[in-house]
Amino acid sequence: METSFKLTRIVRTQSSEIFLIWDGERRIGQADIHYANDTIHATIILEVDLSVAEEEELLAQIDDDIVSSYLPRFDREDFVAHVFRGEEISRYTDSSGPLEDFEEEDDEDEEDEDEEE
Repeated sequence: METSFKLTRIVRTQSSEIFLIWDGERRIGQADIHYANDTIHATIILEVDLSVAEEEELLAQIDDDIVSSYLPRFDREDFVAHVFRGEEISRYTDSSGPLEDFEEEDDEDEEDEDEEE
């Protein structure tokens, strides 16, 4: 089966990983995966609606490409995934100061894009 999703790791620890989920050039979600001995837990947050078949394809890809490389199906007790539909409404980081700085940067980026057009 050919998959249409791209998974980009952004964080990796000894017991967890975070991946951005892409469909072509468009970010469609995020997967947080936690390794707890024989059981792997995943929280999938989708930013778009997927059909049941597409969701199953994504979960199979996550299992094949990520989870099974940590612990194959025959060695693990369970792979539990919770899928949510949501959207990013804000972000915060200690290294860049208050949230308002992000909003100003975003506004400047949008103005720059408008000027280029």
